[in-house]
Amino acid sequence: MDKLKKFALMEKISHELEDLKNSQVAVLNKMAKIEIDNMELNNKKLEDKLPDMHQSAADMVDSIQEILSDFESIKSSYESKNNIDTLKEQELVNSVK
Repeated sequence: MDKLKKFALMEKISHELEDLKNSQVAVLNKMAKIEIDNMELNNKKLEDKLPDMHQSAADMVDSIQEILSDFESIKSSYESKNNIDTLKEQELVNSVK
């Protein structure tokens, strides 16, 4: 795989990880709303299960963020080491010719 294609794939994965994190945060927010609504309803099953589910979802957000941060560091290092901006400019020049 050439350097630009590899970097493009890394960018795609970064965006997908960010999207995954945002989706998981949305799940957390929905759970919080259900927990608040259940304070009025007092459904025992929800009261028993939701806190554990909420914690699992929160742990997932933390894990995704950790992976994303590590991956962004790797991507940034790859970008610097391989002069990706220069390669993109050269590819653009070549495509105009």
